[in-house]
Amino acid sequence: MNWFRKIERGLSRNDKRDMPDGLWRKCDGCGEIIYERVIHRNNWTCIKCGYHFMVSAREYISMLADPGSFTEMDSTIRSVDPLNFRDSKKYTDRLKSAMKKTGLSEAVVTGTCDIGEHPACVAVLDFKFMGGSMASAVGEKVARATKAALEQRRFLVIVSSSGGARMQEGILSLMQLAKTSAWLARYADEGLLYISIMTHPTTGGVTASFAMLGDIIIAEPGALVGFAGPRVIEQTINQELPEGFQRSEFLFDHGMVDMVVPRTKMKKTLVDVFDFFGDIEKQVEEKQKPAILKTPPHIEVRADRGANGPASGNRE
Repeated sequence: MNWFRKIERGLSRNDKRDMPDGLWRKCDGCGEIIYERVIHRNNWTCIKCGYHFMVSAREYISMLADPGSFTEMDSTIRSVDPLNFRDSKKYTDRLKSAMKKTGLSEAVVTGTCDIGEHPACVAVLDFKFMGGSMASAVGEKVARATKAALEQRRFLVIVSSSGGARMQEGILSLMQLAKTSAWLARYADEGLLYISIMTHPTTGGVTASFAMLGDIIIAEPGALVGFAGPRVIEQTINQELPEGFQRSEFLFDHGMVDMVVPRTKMKKTLVDVFDFFGDIEKQVEEKQKPAILKTPPHIEVRADRGANGPASGNRE
């Protein structure tokens, strides 16, 4: 009888519940739907296929720096509009939009920190701020971070994620290639260690300057690294490019990068490198100390001096 009553008045239908934003994320690599907290705990990499999600500059710093050790530098430096540039939108409006979206003043965050108790200066580009493009302010902040590392004799780590120089500043943005490279040359002359980490994507003027000048160059798996994009190259040379061209694994096979390291092992890799080169620097410092001559235990040295010269030693 109850079934007939249900048919008459119709089965009840539950309203569809809204899914909270940021709870689940679809992997761009394998298509798996993964709980976002799980991705976060795995340093923003897919637990199924290892795909590396794009992360903010501050998030990347938190993965590298020892807890509570990061101090930001030059946070007030920001770009202006020297050319009064306008395309479909004013450059000033684009800057305001990027600042509001990311909470940053520019496309790079710089500062000092400890990485495995090793003092370091870090500069991390944020692709969400106008594609991580290198403006005058970005070049200035990277140059100042390099100068601080030089003066304080710290390790230098730069994490790149960029589409290249910022076209809205014209040649002024291109001048940053020379400025950052010049400061890195001064840093290298002091025999200090600079590690460049390239994430997806690292292209254009950033690749043509500080990203490829590291003493040790590390790339994340699957990262696109190059100057021009593969489509532009194919159209220019009228040839089909090999599979995996400009990806980090391809560059590693051809000697363009030193290591391909997943993000989950990035900090440990840096600490291992710092431990190794830190020990070498200590050995060099020890060798540079003046030699201290010790008197053999079987020699007695007298403090008095005779008329004919210094006191003589008596053998026991």
